[in-house]
Amino acid sequence: MKKVYVQVDSERLDSGEILPVRITWHDGRVWNIDRVIHSCASLDGEYEGIRYTVYIGSAEKYIYRAGHAWYVMA
Repeated sequence: MKKVYVQVDSERLDSGEILPVRITWHDGRVWNIDRVIHSCASLDGEYEGIRYTVYIGSAEKYIYRAGHAWYVMA
């Protein structure tokens, strides 16, 4: 699988946590993130940065944040 970088609109909570709220694909399609279920860092180097488990509609998906860049695995 390869990384596909995407634009993500996010919000920063008072605690400092960053939560994604909307994904914009390179061709302009936009998906709202209905709910963030979980976020974690890889302990075994499986992926770079933080993985977010999110719901987009009824589909559970992963998006990743490494520094200021967001990506999905394609």
